[in-house]
Amino acid sequence: MATKRFKCKVCGYIHEGDAAPEKCPVCQAPASEFEEITEGAAEKPAKKGLNTDGNTYTIIYSCIVVIIVAFLLAFVSKVLEPQSMANVRIDKKSQILAALNLRDVEKADVENTYAEVVVADEVIDKDGNVVKDGKSKDQDGFAVEDKNISDECLPLYVCQVNGETKYVIPVTGKGLWDAIWGYVALNADKNTVYGVYFTHKGETAGLGALITEYEKFQKQFEGKKLLSADGSAVALSVVKKGKTVVGLDDANRCDALTGATLTTNGVHNMLQECLSRYMTFLTTNE
Repeated sequence: MATKRFKCKVCGYIHEGDAAPEKCPVCQAPASEFEEITEGAAEKPAKKGLNTDGNTYTIIYSCIVVIIVAFLLAFVSKVLEPQSMANVRIDKKSQILAALNLRDVEKADVENTYAEVVVADEVIDKDGNVVKDGKSKDQDGFAVEDKNISDECLPLYVCQVNGETKYVIPVTGKGLWDAIWGYVALNADKNTVYGVYFTHKGETAGLGALITEYEKFQKQFEGKKLLSADGSAVALSVVKKGKTVVGLDDANRCDALTGATLTTNGVHNMLQECLSRYMTFLTTNE
């Protein structure tokens, strides 16, 4: 009896025997992918070029698609980068203005309002020395990223609001779940809080996230004193309502949010740690 011939429909392998193999020894296709070549029947001519039914074609096609998609994503990202950076810049300026109680500025007006209010974005060190004068706005203190703030690199915004000098200091810290940050605006005496702005990355909605609310949290800071009575330390604190803290005056005290102890503890620690770096500046009369 003549030996039968079976052809793999996936890779074209020819098998001789009484039946198709359980799987193709070349591409591992199952027996169902084999077809018998009947005697006398002409085999189909081999396809020219790449076999689109094979694994090689699939791999090459996938690689090409991945490369094209990666190129398009990189291109779109590059095109949108200027607008993205502009949005980040405007958002940061909006936060600084909010600390100065300029909270209802339209997005289109943020840049102009900021330019009118902020006289200089200085960089000072822990000894109060001016490292960069910030007169070329957005180039000095404004350009310092949070991760680069140190005793030798402290951003300080010198502002004019209604003809009065204000100082804005950035603060960063850790809440319950993730980063929290904000700005503290001081009057010309460098001790009385003019306004604050706080925000967060991932605090609990309705609880810790309320640090962003003006009426529910931020407003109470206005008029509070930053320093202790003798001016020796940062005393501005956030503590649980009704809790007695020895040595803490009402002038330095703000109430924590109910049900958000860890987040408001984070705000307290953030104020203490960040503002303490500016002690020399805060206690030096100009």
